[in-house]
Amino acid sequence: MILYFSGTGNSKYIAKKIQFALGDEIVDLNAKIKSNDHSQIEVKDRLVFVTPTYGWRMPRIVSDFVEKTPFSGEKRAWFVLDCGGEIGNAQKYIVKLCEDKGFEYMGVKGIIMPENYIALFNAPDEEHAKQIIKKAEPSIKEAIETIDKGECFAKPRCNLYDRIMSSLVNDWFFKHIVKADKFTVSDKCIGCGKCAKLCPLNNIVLDNNKPVWGKNCTHCMACICHCPREAIEYGKKSVGKPRYHID
Repeated sequence: MILYFSGTGNSKYIAKKIQFALGDEIVDLNAKIKSNDHSQIEVKDRLVFVTPTYGWRMPRIVSDFVEKTPFSGEKRAWFVLDCGGEIGNAQKYIVKLCEDKGFEYMGVKGIIMPENYIALFNAPDEEHAKQIIKKAEPSIKEAIETIDKGECFAKPRCNLYDRIMSSLVNDWFFKHIVKADKFTVSDKCIGCGKCAKLCPLNNIVLDNNKPVWGKNCTHCMACICHCPREAIEYGKKSVGKPRYHID
């Protein structure tokens, strides 16, 4: 079973690749999280989690969901984390999650995909994004082959920098950066409601056909990157930057 969470499509893209190759059932965690669905998940073959990397770790929105949701059946669990550059010491926290859930940890693999976090960084333009995805294909294939063989992923790098980024910096990131208060909408907005529909935490409502953000945001960038009119900004950080998403 492949379970994926995706804000702008990177994780979904990888999950679909794995599903096509292995034929496993695929589960959209965005939908489950959005509907607060914590019903038991029956695993017949294996568990493959595919997620972005938020602050050098698996997104808290995903680990929280897994913690609250009962799983039965097969316990082997592989983790594929796409990232703009590094996954840090994400392994430490995934191992703890596996211990809490009784999963057999089969490793974590980082795969570099196009950056989407325009609240801080720059997303690539369309052509550069295609090049990054093309370069990721061998890593995706390698992940598929390892999972198919039932083998563990190679142990990822874990130096002092990685440990600091996934602990101190991650905590600072979620405390000070992951907020929705800087999101704004311009007159270009057509009131289509796509942002509200895509928000996994139901943090966006339409008021007079304009999005209004609440306080429960995970910074998945779905709203700002999927807006068909590029009417959403994140303060001044996103102004003039390419929006990235892959469908």
